[in-house]
Amino acid sequence: MTWLDQLPDCVDDLRRAGDLQQGGRSAEALAILDKVLEVTTDPMTRAYALVQRFGALINLGRIAEFATAMTIASNAVYETSDPYLRGQMHAFAALGAHLQSALDRGVTHLVQASRALAAVPDGDTETAWGWHDLAMAYSYLGFHGHALTAIEQARQVGAGAGMAPELFFAPGIRLRNAVSLDHQGDTDGCLRVLRDIDVELSRYISTGAADRLRPSSRPVYGYALARRAALGETPETDAGALLNTGGDSVRSRDLRHLGGVCLDIAAGRPTRALRKLDAVPVSPEILGPAEPARLRSICYAVAGEHEAAHSADRYAFRLAAQRIDRLRDGYLDGVAARLDAQETHRDAGRYGDETLTDPLTGLPNRRQLERYVSAMLARGERAAIGVCDLIGFTAVNARHGRHCGDLVLQRIAGVVSRVMRRGDFVARFAGDEFVVVLPGAGPTQAAEVSRRISAAAAGENWQVLVPGTPIGLAAGWSEVGPDRRSLSAALAAAAGNRTPA
Repeated sequence: MTWLDQLPDCVDDLRRAGDLQQGGRSAEALAILDKVLEVTTDPMTRAYALVQRFGALINLGRIAEFATAMTIASNAVYETSDPYLRGQMHAFAALGAHLQSALDRGVTHLVQASRALAAVPDGDTETAWGWHDLAMAYSYLGFHGHALTAIEQARQVGAGAGMAPELFFAPGIRLRNAVSLDHQGDTDGCLRVLRDIDVELSRYISTGAADRLRPSSRPVYGYALARRAALGETPETDAGALLNTGGDSVRSRDLRHLGGVCLDIAAGRPTRALRKLDAVPVSPEILGPAEPARLRSICYAVAGEHEAAHSADRYAFRLAAQRIDRLRDGYLDGVAARLDAQETHRDAGRYGDETLTDPLTGLPNRRQLERYVSAMLARGERAAIGVCDLIGFTAVNARHGRHCGDLVLQRIAGVVSRVMRRGDFVARFAGDEFVVVLPGAGPTQAAEVSRRISAAAAGENWQVLVPGTPIGLAAGWSEVGPDRRSLSAALAAAAGNRTPA
């Protein structure tokens, strides 16, 4: 018996939707899932359908719907406490965060997905697909080693459930690894991986196993062959036939387009290839933002325009380096968050059993703020005090619900904390109100911090999280010190002069 067989209703419809998803027909799957959600009242069935619906939206690239779909699916999943559903939901959420260019959230979802899937007691076909989707998410976010580990786990769980190993060869993981090597200047390494993919495909064809390949894998193989041809090597299999398959996903569409560019390069038609690159934009999240620039460089090189080729190649390298920098920044932010949490726990131990941390945002709460400022004043120090609250937060709760409101508060907490100076203090004071303390700072430093907060808040993609509801910050400043206002007076003065940040 599989995980799906344990559901009380709509099992055949859900299985049909899953088959359509695997076959690259996500729009048809979405229609079936919507019908299931109209009729089912069972919590597990509803949670499963909502998670699969979220996955279909990701496949179709309907980014504006991600936030709402993930919120609804997340709420349903956590009411069931099922580890498989949690793992699958977080794997999809990591892919969604990647498409929204939210690397920090994506990494968090990757860790949560891995832990949840590892907790599934008896793996079956659904669990195997969960590991497969987690492997895809690792790959898209650039963690190629973790992706290979996860896909091997999918293969092992699938074998135990009697699934064909060809279903989990996942050429997309190795393709993204190959183009990543090329973007970083290791074209020889890229070609070695592409040759391995070509040999593997030839073996499938010769043994009759190619018919068991997933439809969504076919354009990936096609692109690997076309990309190898663009680099001057002749593949063993025809790329064109494979590129013209794969269904309605954004990935298949972009692979077909860029694959056509590669085949034009290989056929000595660089001008035509450049026109194709200019005519249709592709998602930067499928093969990385550097891939179109790298193909442009190859076009110019084939055409003999070596200066233009060099310029395009440098641009591709810069885009690839920016991606690596984002991974490093995310790692540093994660270490900083852990250190902050450890420091907060140490403070809590010093102050006894009283809670000093806001459970939603992880920031110090009002009690810890008061103790922090009291200790600072006892040492004879002064500080600038800022009071920040959200503009538009009431509309968020009214239009999108309190869960989305909580997500906004968590995002703002991260935004404000990220731009503070070393040694500054940030607390959630009450509701949508945050307080920042800048030890030793005066009006000039406070104005600079306020500018950074404003820029960081404006740079967030609120449209994705709460569509149609603009979010802003208002900030006011005052000072506190032994010979100045008390904390309560400073907070009142700061709140009284708040202006849009």
